[in-house]
Amino acid sequence: PRPGAASGGARAALRGPCEPPPPGLDHAVGAAALPPGPMPPGFRQRSPQERTNSVTGPAVTGAGPAGPQPPTASRLALPAADRAGHRDHVGSGPPTYDAEPTALPAADPDALDDLVADTVLDGAHYGACTLRAVSARGDSARFRGEPRRDALLTARFGQGDAALVLVAMATGARATTGAHRAAAEACQWMGRAVGRSQVRLAEDIRTGRRGELKSGLHRLTDRSLGKLRASATLQGIDPDEYTADLRCLLLPADPDCRTRVFFGVGEGGLFRLRGGEWQDIEPRVTETRGGPVVGFGSPPAETPEGDRLTMDLGIPTPPSPYEPAPQAPREPFRFRASVARPGDTLLMCTDGLADPLRGAPELCEYLGGRWSAGEVPGLAAFLADTLVRVKGYADDRTAAAVWEA
Repeated sequence: PRPGAASGGARAALRGPCEPPPPGLDHAVGAAALPPGPMPPGFRQRSPQERTNSVTGPAVTGAGPAGPQPPTASRLALPAADRAGHRDHVGSGPPTYDAEPTALPAADPDALDDLVADTVLDGAHYGACTLRAVSARGDSARFRGEPRRDALLTARFGQGDAALVLVAMATGARATTGAHRAAAEACQWMGRAVGRSQVRLAEDIRTGRRGELKSGLHRLTDRSLGKLRASATLQGIDPDEYTADLRCLLLPADPDCRTRVFFGVGEGGLFRLRGGEWQDIEPRVTETRGGPVVGFGSPPAETPEGDRLTMDLGIPTPPSPYEPAPQAPREPFRFRASVARPGDTLLMCTDGLADPLRGAPELCEYLGGRWSAGEVPGLAAFLADTLVRVKGYADDRTAAAVWEA
């Protein structure tokens, strides 16, 4: 049986004052923060009346999502969503594949630890945020009996208010041998690196030391991916094939700290649901490798949403306190540190969910309607929500969502 929309899990009221960000915190690091780039189809600015009807108005039993809107701005309209129950799919018709797993991956009796479960699900509540995380095989892999190429790691390092929660997710290269192992190794190497530097990382997040934080996480990421390449060499595999896109989120357990730090390399998505509207806040990167970019950053200002910005003048920083310097980076490093507001929902995901969110407005409308209701979904409800299917999108889906009390 498929779980319904009602959740028996932990609830968090969306209320509380808006807290100012720590001094010196950079909210969009990795490329120029302003002006925003073009947004995917279905993103537009809603009128106050539309916002009232779709976010705070009463649920309409049996009402389906409205059709796509023309791309005119950087906000997604959220018409009244169907909150009466869970939907299996959105769009013009059902996807080609069955909704449930069909075939299991082939197993080696001498390497059973290499098997990957179809779905993993996790959650927690620390400080002002509630976390839900899931990783599931896509429709295509379920039908063909292929292992899940996505990996998910959730871990808490430290105790009490000084603890730090890490969510790491990775996607192995498509059509390569051992893609699922590469993704799992990338998460494990990153977890070890963050865990060993937990005390310094937590302190830098609490005090808003943007420069040290960005530099340290960049080095930890490069070092972790360098160990992944070394592992490929030991296995006799081409390092360019035994690789993975890696995305991470750091959440401090301190209830007085609402700083949320995203970093990683490769493709995927980072979205924020604020005031009933989706915002695509994925950090943009340039093709430049190595040294700092001339003109990198933005002058001190505020975004239209009121987020503070600071400058990054490309001034060389001293050696990292976290790890020795690794080899030169092979992929652009993505970094964003932002201060959450009460009522925000932050969503980090792999391409398997990011692509349909950007390409299928119906899915954005559906999830936005369900996640703007003022309650945090339980694990079963979150799993059902994130697996709502869209025809033409059949990759693995891995996602972590953070609800702010």
